[in-house]
Amino acid sequence: MRDLTHGQADPALLPPLDPALAQVDRRHHLYGEDPVLPGLAALAAAQLAADGVPVAGLAVVGGALDGVERILQAHLRPGDRVAVDDPGFPPALDLIRSMGLRPEPVPLDDDGPLPDGLADALAAGCGAFVTTLRAQNPTGAVATPARLTELGRVLAVHPEVVVVEDDHAGPVAGAPGVTLAGEDRPCWAHVRSVSKWLGPDLRLAVLTGDPGTVARVQGRQLLGTGWVSHVLQSLAVATWSAPGGAALLEQGRETYRRRREALAAALGARGIEAHARSGMNVWVPVAEEATVTRRLLDAGWAVLAGERFRLRSRPAIRVTVSTLDVTEADRLAADVEAAMAPRRRTRLA
Repeated sequence: MRDLTHGQADPALLPPLDPALAQVDRRHHLYGEDPVLPGLAALAAAQLAADGVPVAGLAVVGGALDGVERILQAHLRPGDRVAVDDPGFPPALDLIRSMGLRPEPVPLDDDGPLPDGLADALAAGCGAFVTTLRAQNPTGAVATPARLTELGRVLAVHPEVVVVEDDHAGPVAGAPGVTLAGEDRPCWAHVRSVSKWLGPDLRLAVLTGDPGTVARVQGRQLLGTGWVSHVLQSLAVATWSAPGGAALLEQGRETYRRRREALAAALGARGIEAHARSGMNVWVPVAEEATVTRRLLDAGWAVLAGERFRLRSRPAIRVTVSTLDVTEADRLAADVEAAMAPRRRTRLA
């Protein structure tokens, strides 16, 4: 059985931990110290700035969803509406509901969230807009410059809305960094996780945004966990800045691109619609999710039904390609085609 459900990076493309562990700062960090290691702040600020994300302040949180939760807690109250990508990431949707917030779907295409859909959601009274502008999970959508301009016009009418960008794939997204942030956006935040390119067990993401939002997140953090372990931060710095790190990132980007495009091309050759512009997943619209996933399981492939990703969007399946060898793409596409084909029923005499 090939498990293509997990949505994770290929472990072979993550930096080795042994050399990094040898460089970790072993001294005890005590209460009252700066919650963000200067070395991590410098690396994060440089990467974010290179992607056009302004850095007025920086916080370190325990992963992308921890950052999203803290931002929403800082700005919203139970019962408030939140505009979200549709389809979107199930844990994010679950998080929003668990906070007593109400998700309002924003449809998207390969170029990112649709401006008219965002306008409708914000007109319904949303206090926040949570989106992934590249490597969108599950569709792989990437917001184009033209789309960002259109979305910016919609958001300009709603300066009170906090824009939350979940950049979970970071430098291995397979597309340049993009952002809706700017000097004219009064309330925003950008969360960049290291899970897909340094390793998920670091449980670490960097968060920037307008000064007020960053201060609120840091203040609330001090009342709870206090800070993200300096040991983990030091390990992130060591893996981030390790010799050969840039080459490994490039290898990751290129490998994921080849795997993603191999499956999309094989599906396209069979006339099957597939969305795979960036990221580690391929989103395939289908008529019946349960039927297709069951038939693929019988053929030796485990994929995810799209039901938990969707609010109002049409049925589909998500195939994670991060560990899919390009030589497997044609066989998988043939099995997807067979799984989607209608089956003739025989009538009993």
